[in-house]
Amino acid sequence: MTLSTEQQILIEQRVTNEAKSIVVAYLLWACLGWFGAHRFYLDKTGSAVAMLVLSLFSFVTMAIVIGIFTFAVVAIWVVVDAFLIPGMINSERSKLRDQLTSNASITNAAVQNTAAV
Repeated sequence: MTLSTEQQILIEQRVTNEAKSIVVAYLLWACLGWFGAHRFYLDKTGSAVAMLVLSLFSFVTMAIVIGIFTFAVVAIWVVVDAFLIPGMINSERSKLRDQLTSNASITNAAVQNTAAV
């Protein structure tokens, strides 16, 4: 079942309004990236908590040299995330678009079944 042009426009408008902002994600990455703030914002809670714990562990154990190695891991992770953020946002937008399209299709089907009766 296909959606009308109006429905498609409304879906795209909702996706634009409801999706996470790439600007906010990069600001969080730049300011609080070491603590996984951008991952919390993008609903990647598990990896955000891991990043936060690893960062805190690094700062606490810096004096006994272990922290230097874990700090390097977090630093690499933060740099890699700079390239992953657009993909995370696009993935979220695709999921939202699919969900809204599915809901609109179900609504259309229900309306057509009601009209047929």
